Amino acid sequence: MNCDFNKLVSSIVDSYSELPEFLPNRAIIIEIIDILRRLIFPGYFEKEITEIAHIDYHVGSLLSEVQSKLQHQICRALLHDTTITGKCGEDAEQRSIKITNEFLSRIPKLRKILLTDVDATLDGDPAARNRHEIIFAYPGIFAICVYRLAHELFSLGVPMIPRIMTEYAHSITGIDIHPGAVIGHHFFIDHGTGVVIGETTEIGNYVKIYQGVTLGALSTRGGQSLQGKKRHPTLEDYVTVYSATSIFGGETVIGRGAVIGSNAFITSSVAPGTRVSIKTPEHKYMQLNTNPD
Repeated sequence: MNCDFNKLVSSIVDSYSELPEFLPNRAIIIEIIDILRRLIFPGYFEKEITEIAHIDYHVGSLLSEVQSKLQHQICRALLHDTTITGKCGEDAEQRSIKITNEFLSRIPKLRKILLTDVDATLDGDPAARNRHEIIFAYPGIFAICVYRLAHELFSLGVPMIPRIMTEYAHSITGIDIHPGAVIGHHFFIDHGTGVVIGETTEIGNYVKIYQGVTLGALSTRGGQSLQGKKRHPTLEDYVTVYSATSIFGGETVIGRGAVIGSNAFITSSVAPGTRVSIKTPEHKYMQLNTNPD
C-alpha cells in the first residue's frame, strides 16, 4: 500500500511542469471582504458587540488589519501578473501600498453609494420590512456590495483579486457581476438568482433587474481578440428589466425609463420610455381523469 501510494505521489508530482508563483490567497481575500463589510455596515457583521464609545478604536483596528492584508495580497497579485505578462512597472510593493491607500480612501464614497442601493431595495420590494433586514439578509445587496468593492480595485489596475471577490459572491448568491461593469447608484437586484452582468456592461442610476436576467455578449467566438471591446449592453437611468430576460450586444442601448418584460430576448436598442413585452402564449387546458378506477 505504501509503495503504491509513494508511486502515486511521484506520478502526480511528475505531471507538474511548474508551480504558479506569487498567487494571492483566496481565503485571505474572503477575510478582507468580511472586514470591509464590517467597515461599510457597522454593527451588522461584528463578531462581538461594539460600544459606540469605542467606535473610533474599532474602526482604526479594522482599517489597520485590512490595510495590511490587502496590501500584501495586492503585492502578490502584481508579482504574479508580472510572471504571466512579462510586463513590470514600478516596484510591486510600492505600487501595492499606493493602491491600498487609494482604495481605502474611497470607503466613505462606497458607503454612500451602497446605502443608496439599500434604499432602492427598500423602495422596490414590498416584502422588505426595513433596511436592517436588507443589509443582513438580501443576496442582491451582498452581491452588489462585493461588486462595488471589487470594481474599485479593478479600476485601480489590480489583477485577479477583483474577479476572485465577485466569483465568491457569485458562488453564494447565484449573482454574477463582473468587476469591470460600470453601475450607477440606487441599483436594485430583486431575488437575483441567475443574474449575469458582463464585463463591459454599463448601467445607469435607479435601475432594477430581476432574477434570471442576462446582460451578455452577442458572441464570444473571437476569444481574446475581443478583449477591451464593448461587448455588453448599456441600460440607461430608470430602466426595469423583469425576470428571465436576455439582453445582448455592445451596441444595444436600453433607453431611459424603458421597461423590459419577462422572457424577452433583445439584441437591438430600445427607445427611451418604451415597454417591451412578450405576447401571452396560448394555453391549452384538458380535463384529467381523476377517477383512479
